[in-house]
Amino acid sequence: MPDIFTSFDPALLKFLGQLKRNNNREWFAKNKSRYEQEVLFPALAFVGEFQPRLQKISPHFLAVPKRVGGSVMRIYRDTRFAKDKTPYKTNVGIHFRHELGKDVHCPGFYLHLEPGQCFMGCGIWHPDSDALRKIRAAIDDDPAGWKRARDSKKFRDQFALAGDSLKRPPRGFDPDHKYIDDLKRKDFIGVQQLDADAVISNNFIDDVARSFASSKPLMRFLCDALAVPF
Repeated sequence: MPDIFTSFDPALLKFLGQLKRNNNREWFAKNKSRYEQEVLFPALAFVGEFQPRLQKISPHFLAVPKRVGGSVMRIYRDTRFAKDKTPYKTNVGIHFRHELGKDVHCPGFYLHLEPGQCFMGCGIWHPDSDALRKIRAAIDDDPAGWKRARDSKKFRDQFALAGDSLKRPPRGFDPDHKYIDDLKRKDFIGVQQLDADAVISNNFIDDVARSFASSKPLMRFLCDALAVPF
């Protein structure tokens, strides 16, 4: 495994494209060493090199370059309750979670690498009902603070708010609330789309760090709402 990350090679996206066309255990077993050399090890090297950059953004988020239980998400799909029984994910998911978070349902930073669908994300995806209630209450209690976080120029220059929303206003909130569209959100995430050339650029790791740093207003608001440190 390389000790220092310089850039992602085009071979990473090429392998993932081939895996999508050959998503079965026999093909993967024959190509597992390629997966490790072209996908897993570069992703782990990226995480290790990203650690000091992430600490500058916030000391409370984790970059863990471990094969199991670290920031690089497993390639193996959980198919127990899924209609799609293909055994492998066809993307690289890198999740920098909060130190107090036990899974992806907490504030975090995310990098998704997949042929034709590469993006960065920040915020909280599918929070549980208690966390969602706290975030909505924070918006209701401090609408000006939410506006500053949501509309920060640095954030808006890099990210667009995305995710699922309720069709109707949540119970207990004024349907005419100034920020009712935000109160209806079920996800509070910012997303930045990436093209393949950006992913394989020598500047990619620094570009990711700059983009994640621009999300500080949103991330701080969400952490404050959930009473966790930022």
